[in-house]
Formats: sequence, C-alpha cells, structure tokens
Amino acid sequence: MRRFTAIITIVFLCLGCKKDVSKDIIQDIDYTQFVNPFIGTDGTGHTFPGPSMPFGMVQPGPDNRDYGWNYTSGYQYKDTLLLGFSQTRLSGTGINEMGDVLLMPYSKSKTDLKNSYFKNSEKAEVGYYTLTKKDSVKVELTCSERVAFHQYGFPSQDANVHLNLQHGLRFVFDENNQKGLVLDSDVTIESDSTISGYASTENWVKRKYFYTIQFNQPFSKIEELPKSKNDKAPKFDLSFHLKQDNTLKVKIALSSVSTEGAKLNLQTEIPHWDFETIRTQNNQAWNTYLNRIEIEAPQKQKEIFYTSMYHLFLQPSNIADVDGQYRGADDNIALAPNNEYYSTLSNWDVYRAAFPLLQILAPEKINGIVNSMLLHHKVAGFLPIWTAWGQDNYCMISNHAIPMILSAYNNGFTGFDAQEALNAMIETSTVSHIHSNWELYNQFGYYPFDQIDNEAVSRTLEHGFDDYCVAQMAKNLDDEENAVYFETRANYYKNLFDPETKLFRGKDSKGNFRSPFDPLTATSPLNNPGDYTEANAWQYFWTPAQYDIEGMIELLGGKEYFKKHLNTFFTTEAVNPDKFLGQEAMIGQYAHGNEPSHHIIYLYAYTDTPEIGLSYIKKVMNEFHNNTPDGMIGNDDCGQMSAWYIFSTLGFYPVNSATGEFIVGLPQVKQATLHLQNERTLKITKSNEQLNQIILNNNTLQNTISFKQLMQGGKLEFK
Repeated sequence: MRRFTAIITIVFLCLGCKKDVSKDIIQDIDYTQFVNPFIGTDGTGHTFPGPSMPFGMVQPGPDNRDYGWNYTSGYQYKDTLLLGFSQTRLSGTGINEMGDVLLMPYSKSKTDLKNSYFKNSEKAEVGYYTLTKKDSVKVELTCSERVAFHQYGFPSQDANVHLNLQHGLRFVFDENNQKGLVLDSDVTIESDSTISGYASTENWVKRKYFYTIQFNQPFSKIEELPKSKNDKAPKFDLSFHLKQDNTLKVKIALSSVSTEGAKLNLQTEIPHWDFETIRTQNNQAWNTYLNRIEIEAPQKQKEIFYTSMYHLFLQPSNIADVDGQYRGADDNIALAPNNEYYSTLSNWDVYRAAFPLLQILAPEKINGIVNSMLLHHKVAGFLPIWTAWGQDNYCMISNHAIPMILSAYNNGFTGFDAQEALNAMIETSTVSHIHSNWELYNQFGYYPFDQIDNEAVSRTLEHGFDDYCVAQMAKNLDDEENAVYFETRANYYKNLFDPETKLFRGKDSKGNFRSPFDPLTATSPLNNPGDYTEANAWQYFWTPAQYDIEGMIELLGGKEYFKKHLNTFFTTEAVNPDKFLGQEAMIGQYAHGNEPSHHIIYLYAYTDTPEIGLSYIKKVMNEFHNNTPDGMIGNDDCGQMSAWYIFSTLGFYPVNSATGEFIVGLPQVKQATLHLQNERTLKITKSNEQLNQIILNNNTLQNTISFKQLMQGGKLEFK
C-alpha cells in the first residue's frame, strides 16, 4: 500500500447553519491501508472491489457475470471469467442494477484468452483496482465522483477494446431474450477518440443515463457488431495503434441528465490524463472520512472496522451533475439545492443503523439526504421507498424515509423544512400507494392475509414504527390531532398478537389466525410468499420493540417473561436455515445475516441480565465478521451490516433509530476516538470485559446515551 503525509482540509457543516467549520489536519496515518475492498465479495456480502468516491456517482469495476443473485454487484471473488469492466453498481444489495457502459481491452493475438485473468494479479485498494488478463493486458481503474478512469497496458502497440452498450446487471437471465435490458439508445461517434450517447433501461428501475467516452489516443478502426435479438444498443470493437509505452487511457463520464452534463462532469473533474493524480486524490478524499474514527486494535480488527467504514460511505450516491442538475423521479430535469441529490437510498435497510451513524460521522450530508427525499415526495406523492439512479424500485415494505427524517429532526438538523417534512409523512401514510392500502389497514387495524398478496404481518408491524414516527413529528410541531391519530395506529400491531404462541400471527378478514402456523419457517415474496418479509414469526416478533418496549413487555406479561422470550429466541435451533430467506449467520433464531434481527441482540439491555446480550454481540463480531473475502455473512445492504459492526465496536446501538437515543453495549476495542464536528472529539475507553459502570464526562449513565450527548464530545468510560 502507498503511504503519504498530506495536509487535508475537512469541511464540516454545523447543525442548523450554513457556516462551514473547517480545520486543517496534518494526516500522519493513511487509514486506507486498513481497508480491504475484497471483504464481502465472496459469498452473500455482495460488495465489489472496484474504486469509488465517498457518496460517488460511479463505481468502475469487473463484471464476472451480468445476472443472478450471487452477482448483484457484478462480481464474485472466486470467479475468474470476465465480461469486462462497467462503470456503475450497487454495494451489497439483493437485486442487480446498473452495470453501465462495459469495456473490455484485449490483445488481438490472444483473443481466446480475453475473458480470463490471473487471479494472483488481482489487487484492490481504496481508489484503485488492477488485474492482468491472460492475454497479457494489464487493467487499472480509478475514478473521481462522476468519471471513471481506466488505464490499459498492452503487450504490443496493437490494441483492441470491446465496447458493449447493451450490457447491464440484471436479476434474471432471459434465455429467450424476449425483452432486452435497453429500451432505447442513441450513440454518436463524435471523433476518432470520443463516443457519446444515451440509454434508457428497465430492470429493477426504469431509468436513463447519458455518457461520454474519451480515449487518449485515436482508434484506427471501429466496427459495429451484429445485434442479438431485441438488442437496442450497439456493441463495437475498436482497434488502436499505440504510441511508445503501449498504454491506452480511457475516461467515461456519466450523467442522469444529458450528454452535455456528462461532458461537463468530465471536463470539470478530470480535464487531464494523469491517472496517478486521480488515484491519489481519490485516496485523499477517503482519508477525510476514514480518519473520523481512530481505534486501538489489532491489525485484523482494524481491517474489518475500516472496511466497514468504507462500505458505509459508499452511498447514498449524489447523482446531481457538477452544475447541480439531476433527473427526478418524474423524469424531469431540476436543479438540486447545494448541488446535492442523493439516490441509492435503501431505506428499509439503512434507517436502522447506517443513517443514524452517518449523522454522527458525516453530518454535512444529512440535510442534503433529507431534502432529496422531500424532493422525491413532491413529484411522486409519497416519500421514497428504495431509489436507484433517482427512480424508486418500490422494493421492501413500509416507508422508512419517515423514521429517517424524524431522526434528523430530533438530532437537531434544521437544513430542511420541518412542516414540509411532516406534511410528506402524513400524505405518505394516508394516501394509498404501491405497498400501502390505508383503507384496508384502517378498516381492520391490521392487514388481513386473505386481502393482500403477502407479508401481511410484516407490513402491519413495520407500519407501526412509521406511524409512531409520524405521531412524534406531529407532537414536535404541535399538531395534536395527527399525533393522537397516528399514536392510535402505532398500536395496531397488538391486534395480531396470539396469546397462545405469544407471537404475531397472520389473521384473516374474519379475525381468524392463520392455521396451520409454523413460527420457524421464513417467508419472502420472491421465493416463498407468506406473512413475513425475509424472516419468520420469531424474528419479526421483535419489530415493535424498536419503539414500544413497554408495550411489548406488557404483552408478554412482564419483564421476566420478556427475558424468557428472548432466551427462547436465542436458543431455539434453526431448522434448515435458507440464506435466500434471510436465514444466515444464526444464533438460535437470531439471523444476523438480515436486517429484521439487528436490533434484537441489544434488547437484553431491558432485562436484568444485560451480560447475556453482550456475550452474543461478541460472538457475532468474532464469528460472523472477518477480514477475508467471505468475511461478511449476509448482504451488506448499502452499509447497514457495516454500520452494525461499527456501532457494536464503539459500544452503543440505536434500537429506536428515530429518537437519537442509543442503547449502551460494550466497546470491542480498548480505546476509540471520534473526531466530531466543530473540532470536538469523543474518547471512548474500556477498562475490562465486564460492564459495571458507564461514565460520560464524569456523569454516570444508565443504559442509554443520546446523540446530543455524543456530539458534545469528551470522554465516555466503560468501567
């Protein structure tokens, strides 16, 4: 790894104001040396090893295959076959998307080897990826925020590049090619060194992207290849006769707006051909985020921790062009406030821990993210559910932009209109849309399983949390009528409680519980439809505990029964756990590999035996996280899995992610220092492995600590 000492200016936006708080840090440590981009690339982590910028638009990297659940990022570590190198992808998701503008350099003399590479030549670090193909072509990748930069070293002056503009990452392979990924395209060969164009695609979302491709040397020949059935975009083979060092460089700029926007992005961000300069700038940009936490830990633990931070900051992606223009959910062009319009919002996942953690570590991004969600609401009529490239894929259930916005408000962020936010929450929660039938929900006080297609219990329980959040926001703004209304709805979850099994159980429109009922069988709308979302009855039972722990304790008959229920949950053995149904990284019924379980391990803090929860947390960190390609069990889901690890390392976690309150656990390092806004620091220390006392700035805490307390800085001691 390259190391350097540099002076880096970090700009923090203080909460509720526009004034920049800047400071110069003399950086003695290159924190990128602790990042291993291969973590999570082998198995179900679904991460990728190629470069990106923090919150960047492009992510160039290798595509081993363009379809299938294992290849949602286009890559699997053990695969050594190549389709080429595309410029965009998602990190850790369960469905494929992006994969725009595929290039494959190859040597004409060894075309039979162009689709494979030497595994021992493959290397990845922050801001840089490289491999050597078996036809002796060396590939190097780096990028700025909106521009991918490729560098190819050929064995001779004769060079070739395959350009596939039909390519994209798809969830399902269409054997008969009945429907192409690309709906429409237009390509212009502007000169012998520049190709620009546009494509409209339909996969997880329906979207448009624009690009310009610029080579540092002219191609001597360009040949369009025959199209396959239903192809709407061309594929080209380009031939070059290189000068001197046999190196070809390529810049690919993207835009959601226009080819002119893509060209402006390219001219603004990379107006030169100095690959190493962009690589170094990428590295420096990452250090301004990675150095916001210092931990005292062994090398292995540092690699897991800082790679988790790296994964956290990959998204959401700012898809506005350098001039602030973006394409909204209504397909119209608009100008983004402060040139920020964020997408890759996997809200069902990130509302739990990733978004609360970004508020601590990247507060300058929060107002922009909230305003992006409000802009989406203006044109769509409801808050975003899961957006990619600015378009909603409507994946997962409920509207968890709601707790995210409440969380930002409760934590003091004021760079958005609070009344507009409440209005958006209310409209989203009262006007029926894609996943929400409010008339049905209000009629029965739950979703009857015989009236909707699936996930009836999960939808009811998750709406409860959103309703609670709308009620709290209404209280904040003195809207008593809506506060009462949504508080009532937040209790609808109790209508599905089965006193016999002491679980939440599907109920039909006549009030009958589903029978037969197997609480251990997980369901999922994609491959085993039923009442729960990628989980079973046991795992979804604890969903209301995110916001109504007292109500849950009362349902079970008291604290002792609550603890007994937790113990049963963690000790009931899983039967044939299926990773495709979220049953992965199991401790009893606790499934660390999927989000519905993430907060449950911290619920022991509400019992008289919190040490049991601490032991399970340590088990998860030691057994389910590693500094190897297979060191992440379960999708990272846009940084949520990584955020759980970071919070648990530091010793606290947001069970209720909307209140700004964190449940205290136990740090997994002896010491950690958080560099916060306004030049404040929080130093966390741990005396031993048993927790008896928690002291913040000489004041004893119980089992919680607030966002505002953390952001004041000082010293947090676990004694």
